[in-house]
Amino acid sequence: MRKKINGYRAFTIINTIFMLFIIFIMAYPLYYVVVASFSDPNALFRHGGLLWAPLQPYTLRAYEMVFNHSLILSGFANTLFVLVVGLMVNLTMTVLGAYCLNVKGPMLNGLFTTMIIITMYFGGGLVPGYLNIKDLGLLDSLWALIIPGAISTTNLIIMRSAFRNIPESLTEAAVLDGAAHYQILTRVMIPLSKATLAVMVLYYGVSHWNSWFAASIYLRDSAKYPLQLVVRNIINLTQMTEDTGVDEMAQMAELMKYALIVVSTVPILCIYPFIQKHFTKGVMVGAIKG
Repeated sequence: MRKKINGYRAFTIINTIFMLFIIFIMAYPLYYVVVASFSDPNALFRHGGLLWAPLQPYTLRAYEMVFNHSLILSGFANTLFVLVVGLMVNLTMTVLGAYCLNVKGPMLNGLFTTMIIITMYFGGGLVPGYLNIKDLGLLDSLWALIIPGAISTTNLIIMRSAFRNIPESLTEAAVLDGAAHYQILTRVMIPLSKATLAVMVLYYGVSHWNSWFAASIYLRDSAKYPLQLVVRNIINLTQMTEDTGVDEMAQMAELMKYALIVVSTVPILCIYPFIQKHFTKGVMVGAIKG
């Protein structure tokens, strides 16, 4: 018995040390970026190895340059528009589609489900997608970042599985009380699927926040660029500046990269803790096949 207790303690200690090591590996790069963004550019450019505190003299010049950039504020505004409006479209279409696929009775329900699942394995490609957006008149419009990705097949299936886990007796009771499909969806299905909806918000929200490739293809006006594309373009320019030689401009370019990463990452990190508590429950409920 004592051997088992000692073995359990040894395992706990080793496992704790290992997990702390993993946490350090994952958290330190973000910590380094935050600390470096407040450091003196000259000292940072010459510093090598680990960085535990901002290098003196501390400075906010990088953040001043970032927020004084003409496209940063417009990038934030465009990203917030895509995020808010896109989430509304995503959740509405996903919930309606999942409910329709969950309802028993329609003859072509199985066919529609098969057609939707096929899209997970086969796609039209980049060129047909671009031509489709062009024919729809969505080029150089923020709607080109919202409408094509209105529904994710994976999220639709997760949402449908969550609806299927709701006891049929509840929907049958609602029908007996005279409830229509809209009332069943809004008063029975959605309130009982809040955890899965929180996961949908996280999935779609992170996708919208991090998206830049579609914007680089469909948008031409730089004033309509989302934040991530603006950040990418600025980092590319600062990289070119660094390659020209070691001078004050190259040092500030290096510092500005860290400030840009902080500015574009902190908002989503602040939102994540409020949704994380629903994440495991929502994924597990939606992942049960029915």
